[in-house]
Amino acid sequence: MEHMLLLFILFIPILGLSNGTETEQDFTWHLKKIPQIVSERTFSLDSPKFEAKAKLELNSVCGIECQRKLPVPSLSDLKDLLSYETIFENGTRTLTEVNVLGLALDPAGNTTTRKSSRKKRQIYGTDSRFSIYDKRFMTNFPFNTAVKISTGCSGILISPKHVLTAAHCLHNGKDYVKGSKRLRVGLMKTKSRGDGRKRKAAKRSRREVSAAQEDPGAATELRRRSKGGERKQRRSGRKQGTSDGMPSFQWTRVKSTHIPKGWFKGVSGDIALDYDYAVLELKRPHKRKYMELGISPAIKMMPGSMIHFSGFDNDRSGQLVYRFCSISDESNDLFYQYCDAEPGSTGSGVYLRLKEPNKKKWKRKIIAVFSGHQWVDVNGEQQDYNVAVRITPLKYAQICFWIHGNDENCTRG
Repeated sequence: MEHMLLLFILFIPILGLSNGTETEQDFTWHLKKIPQIVSERTFSLDSPKFEAKAKLELNSVCGIECQRKLPVPSLSDLKDLLSYETIFENGTRTLTEVNVLGLALDPAGNTTTRKSSRKKRQIYGTDSRFSIYDKRFMTNFPFNTAVKISTGCSGILISPKHVLTAAHCLHNGKDYVKGSKRLRVGLMKTKSRGDGRKRKAAKRSRREVSAAQEDPGAATELRRRSKGGERKQRRSGRKQGTSDGMPSFQWTRVKSTHIPKGWFKGVSGDIALDYDYAVLELKRPHKRKYMELGISPAIKMMPGSMIHFSGFDNDRSGQLVYRFCSISDESNDLFYQYCDAEPGSTGSGVYLRLKEPNKKKWKRKIIAVFSGHQWVDVNGEQQDYNVAVRITPLKYAQICFWIHGNDENCTRG
């Protein structure tokens, strides 16, 4: 029944309500001209200490009311905030200063839209998350684009060699977190209990054949050990060759990591949630389908104001967890929503399904990074939200630059 519901959610035609009547609405990806990010200078920095503790909840970040009061950043401010650090697998670190070309500043500044009041929980009412067990879903698009980060977060594949995740999974604003020096990304695959034992048994069989040819006595000893191992398995009640359908991970080393300077304390006075995103470059390319970036539309341009994402929530160990929900509030840089989520899902790619321009095909694109359960200042009081960082034209330009460099692929999005 859960699989049928999942199919219904993923593939039904999108309908809207207008004056009480169902009408198909024009929910389309509208391509926009993107500002250009260009590198100007790159400096070597001291190697970081890698001593920070990963924090899955952030306090005292600028929330809805705070963002309303923020002045419009100048071009000089944006150049500073969008400059970025790169940390390499050998521990070396660089800072790249950038310039922003073709940007029209919005004089209106930060705006927010509110739809409803909030509750004070990470799981809001009935838990609406789906654990994906079926291999037909788990190993196919869009679910197989979800990846696990070795520091305990999630991420999403955005190119054959790049992963998008949250900056706070790697850096606490002052230093890189423990474990990020030897960062790895886990690409999902299905596992079968006994697969490893079967491979070992096959190796033993080959050794026995070789040993029998050279030394019959050695072959007899190998067979005796093998039978002893089988008796131990029977006594422990373990069965060979049973599949539990749970994912395992093919771990890949990270070659380099890019984090915007706007995330670091000292640039904005405190960590800026607007810049809670990072891109990891894998040491080796993968061969699976990835999800493209998209510019985050306004709530009213989303079917049902709905967003979707999948990640590896800590309270459901070893499971890929999918969820969807409506956005409640938005600012220029953040989505505030009721998506049920637990630590471990932070860094997941938030996506949307809209029609391609001049086509009848629907396409999923990433429009935000799930930053997680955050405490923010609202009217001088701390309130909690589940928050996602929107992919704005400037963030699109920066992430695209990290993937492609100064490429024509980054001119429209």
